[in-house]
Amino acid sequence: MKHSTVVPAAVEYPSSDGKPMAESHRHAIATVNAWQGLTHYFSRRSDVYVGMDMLMYFVEGDPRQSVVPDVFVVRGAPKLPPRDNWLVWKEGRVPDFVLEITSRTTRREDEGRKRLLYQHLGVAEYFQYDPTGDYLDPVLKGARLVDGSYGPIATAFAADGAPRLASALGLELHVVRDGLRLFDPSRRRYLPVFEEETRRADAAEQRANRAEHQLLAVERELDEANRETEALRREAGALRREGDALRRGSEAANLRAEAAERRLAELEARRRPSDQ
Repeated sequence: MKHSTVVPAAVEYPSSDGKPMAESHRHAIATVNAWQGLTHYFSRRSDVYVGMDMLMYFVEGDPRQSVVPDVFVVRGAPKLPPRDNWLVWKEGRVPDFVLEITSRTTRREDEGRKRLLYQHLGVAEYFQYDPTGDYLDPVLKGARLVDGSYGPIATAFAADGAPRLASALGLELHVVRDGLRLFDPSRRRYLPVFEEETRRADAAEQRANRAEHQLLAVERELDEANRETEALRREAGALRREGDALRRGSEAANLRAEAAERRLAELEARRRPSDQ
């Protein structure tokens, strides 16, 4: 009697949980801006992956065991190829940095399950930002893993009382008038956000369009100058040919005149003896 071999069905790990990326427009902007800034900061690093709103699975074979960090950074992981999800056992790494854009609605998840899970997985830094000030006071806080447990990251405050936190990534998280910004202390500047990148791209496109129009104008002027030059060249050639023809005609006339003068001189020489 033959026994059939049962091949286990492949486990699917969806790339979406069907939930919206953010609770509100303000939350979405904060998420995209943080991802944009981190992507820019690590743009020259091929060994750093920056993810946003991506399902992360941490138990092989059980797609129910997942979490969706708003923004995360994994050092030591190849930037390419693009991923649809993050499989911890396949990548061999968990995030070094996680930022959750939190609110009163997600408070229980962000303060409870996610915090404990990130701590258990070994996520080195966990930050929370509350753009509407629903419950966090101050609106930005962070925790760092020490001996397997999260301890608070010391908060500094700007002159206006806005909180600032330092990350082991070499960046600082600042709350400013327009929201959360990532600050590069080595270059003393804020990392670009989506709106700034869009304005910069639009300005560059406008400069490119102006340069293109100027180039087309110069090319048209050159074409016109070339046509005028060619017309002048043709006219000069015609005048040169006309001058040559006149010169040749003048030379022929001179030759005829000289011949006539010689003939006249001969006739006069013959006539003189008979007159005597």
